Amino acid sequence: MTEILTCSNIHRTFTRSEKRKLEIIKGVSLSIEKGKISIIVGKSGVGKSTLLHILGGLDNPDEGTVLIDGVDIHKLDDDKLSDFRNKEIGFVFQFHHLLPEFTALENINIPQMIAGKSIEDSSKRSLELLEIVDLVDRKDHKPSELSGGEQQRVAIARALANNPKIIFADEPTGNLDSTNSAIVHELILDLKEKFDLTFLIVTHNKGLIELGDRVLEMRDGIVV
Repeated sequence: MTEILTCSNIHRTFTRSEKRKLEIIKGVSLSIEKGKISIIVGKSGVGKSTLLHILGGLDNPDEGTVLIDGVDIHKLDDDKLSDFRNKEIGFVFQFHHLLPEFTALENINIPQMIAGKSIEDSSKRSLELLEIVDLVDRKDHKPSELSGGEQQRVAIARALANNPKIIFADEPTGNLDSTNSAIVHELILDLKEKFDLTFLIVTHNKGLIELGDRVLEMRDGIVV
């Protein structure tokens, strides 16, 4: 088993006021296997999204370490962490977060150009990814001209833009109907099998849970 991610003793507390502190993550340690789909399940409010954000470098733990491919991400300074996230990690959220003023192609180009690629090389890669998600014919459409399912498939293509080591997805089908959810589920499974991709997904969707190679349950701030 090759582990792409390991975390140890992750704690995260949010301070509401001097007298009110809410401990969300209470000492989580886990490992994620390369080339697998790992699913995190649990009731709302148990800390699933918070944990995902810490593992992906979007939030800092109060205590603990996160290693992605051997890199202790929370020891990186802000610039190096931003660069690492852009090049090594892909994110897919419940709401696609596409930039509304740019086309589907341009949205996928942006993380590549931030990483230093030319517009020509970026566009070539973006077209390849749009082909994979079956949206080449929509490349010049802006998000407002795409359906919800199409927007999420563009967001998945964008997450793949820089050949990341791991994809983090937070309720990726939570805003989609059953038909579009099924399309996204099939796409995730296809990407995993074709490219040996690693996914760590937070979801309540039973169909997506069934795709998991491993299912982790969070309860009261810990993984059980």
